[in-house]
Amino acid sequence: MDPLKLISTIASSGMRAQSERLQVVSENVANAYSTSQTPGGEPYARKSVSFEAAKVGDVDAAIVQIGDIEQHDGSFKLRYEPTHPAADENGYVKMPDVNPLIEMSNMREAARSYEANLSMMENAREMRRLLVDLLR
Repeated sequence: MDPLKLISTIASSGMRAQSERLQVVSENVANAYSTSQTPGGEPYARKSVSFEAAKVGDVDAAIVQIGDIEQHDGSFKLRYEPTHPAADENGYVKMPDVNPLIEMSNMREAARSYEANLSMMENAREMRRLLVDLLR
């Protein structure tokens, strides 16, 4: 496999994986305060992404791909709001265990990883251009 094409393949797989991660993080942020609208119902459950390596052809290289989108369970916060439609008999509402600060740091990390992969693609494109110029 062409080494410059391999660079682009690896970088694009990283961009796809980080894009998916950004989607999951934005879903978590959007639902940070979502509750069930029925008493005793479950609120939004936080999601997280795991990555795994996959072999590329017959070369000694690997791409990154989404391994699993895991939905966390059970650890909901309780907030006292007796007038809320989802409040239980004691006036407590189950809230999602989503910390917007942590989600925003995850979003920033994913965005920076995406940018690093994009930079690698741009460098590979520039190397390809220089190679063509040298061959002229």
